Amino acid sequence: MQSHLSFLFVATLLSLQLNTALAQGESPKSDALRLDQFRPKSMLKVHYTNITQAKFPVINVHSHFGFRLKGSAEKLDEFIELMDRNNIAMCVSLDARLGDTLDEHKKHLWTKYPNRFAIFAHIDWKGDGNEEKPETWDCHRPDFARRIAKQLAGAKQQGVCGLKIFKRMGLNYRNADGSLLKIDDRRWDPIWRACGELDFPIIIHTADPAAFFLPIDATNERAEELFRHPDWSFPPDKFPSRQSLLDARNRVIARHPETVFIGAHGANNAEDLATVGKWLDQYPNLYVEFASRIGELGRQPYTARKFLIQYADRVLYGTDGPWPEARVKQYWRFFETYDEYFPYSEKEFPPQGFWNIYGVGLPDDVLKKIYHRNILKLLPQLRKQFDAATESKN
Repeated sequence: MQSHLSFLFVATLLSLQLNTALAQGESPKSDALRLDQFRPKSMLKVHYTNITQAKFPVINVHSHFGFRLKGSAEKLDEFIELMDRNNIAMCVSLDARLGDTLDEHKKHLWTKYPNRFAIFAHIDWKGDGNEEKPETWDCHRPDFARRIAKQLAGAKQQGVCGLKIFKRMGLNYRNADGSLLKIDDRRWDPIWRACGELDFPIIIHTADPAAFFLPIDATNERAEELFRHPDWSFPPDKFPSRQSLLDARNRVIARHPETVFIGAHGANNAEDLATVGKWLDQYPNLYVEFASRIGELGRQPYTARKFLIQYADRVLYGTDGPWPEARVKQYWRFFETYDEYFPYSEKEFPPQGFWNIYGVGLPDDVLKKIYHRNILKLLPQLRKQFDAATESKN
C-alpha cells in the first residue's frame, strides 16, 4: 500500500511539473529529480549540543504502551532502560480500556515496574455492538453515561488516575442515523462531570493538524504525509470542519469548570499558539501537552519560547511514544538548547513536514514545571511513585 501511495504522490508531482512547464511554454525535463528520492543534506556548520539525558526528571503524560508494545515484556524492559538513560522517571500510558482489558494492562506495566507508570483509562463506546451498525453500539443505550461514570469510579479504586478521549470522537464514532457523534453532546456531560468529581484529568485529542482538513494539492505543506496516509485527510464533504470540532471541545471545557482538560498535541492547534494562549486565558481548567508536535514548535522558536515561558504553569511534557531513543533525545535538544536547524525525528524521510527545527533554550524553572512539577500538582498521588523512581537512580 505504501509503495502504491508513493507512486501516486510522485505521479501527481510529475503531473504538476508537466502542467507548469507547459503553461510556461517550456519542455518538461525527463531527468527531473523525483521527490521520493530527494534527501537533502544541510551545508550549515552550526553548534551541536550532545545532550544524553533530560536535565531534570521527567514525567511523560502521553504514551501508548499498549498500542505500541503489544504486551511485549521484552520491549517494556528495553524501554525502561531507555527511560533510565534519559532521566525519564515515569510515563503515563493512555491505553487501558475500561472493562476487562484494564487488569491486563495494569499487570503488564505494574507487575515489574510499579513506580514507573501511571495509567489513564479510555472508553469503549461500541461495546458488544456491531461495527457496521452504530445503532447497536453501547453509547446509544440510555444508561451509558451513568455506567461509564460508575466504571471510572471503580477504575480509580484500581489505581487509574485519568481519562483519555481519542480523536475518533467527532471524526469516527457515529449515531444510530449514521451522523457523527458530537463532542459537546449533552449525553456525555455525566462522564465529564464524574471526572471532575474523581479528580480525573481528561486528556483529549480533538481534530488534527490544520493541513489535514485542506485539499491535498501543491499548496498543502503536509501533502507528502497525506499521500502516505490518505485516511488522515478529512475533506469538508465528509467531515465537520476543524474549527467546529475545536469549538465543540471548548464548549465542553467551559461547561465543566471543575474538570481538568489536557489538550493533547498542543490542543491540536500548535500551528497557532496565539489562539492556544487565548484558550488558556479563557479556560483556567485547560492544560496542554505537545506530544508529536516539537516539529511544529521548533519551526517557530521565538513564538514557541515566548508561549512556553508565558504559560509555563499550564504545559505538560508528552511525546506520543514510546519512540526510539534518537527521537527522545531530540526533545531534550529542543527544550534545553539553542541549537539550530536539526531534525525533529530520527527517520530519514521526515514523518510530518519538510522542515527542521530550532531549540528554545528554556530556563531551568520552566523546564522543571513542564517536565514534572505541573503534572504532580494535577495528580499529587503520583508523588510517591515519582520519588521512588528518582531515588532509585541516585
